[in-house]
Amino acid sequence: MTIEAPETRIVDSHRIACDGGEGALGHPRVWLQIPETTGFVECPYCDAKFVHKDFEGNV
Repeated sequence: MTIEAPETRIVDSHRIACDGGEGALGHPRVWLQIPETTGFVECPYCDAKFVHKDFEGNV
């Protein structure tokens, strides 16, 4: 059995919200801050990875 890799999204803001994107099947909305040093953050609920556009291809 294989497990799908978490989704990676390229964003243009350092502060983003994640709700799982599944409507009623998602998760509570959380606000995440992308550190300017690393350029990415992962959602603690769904493990989606948000990468700032300035770091695309570097993380």
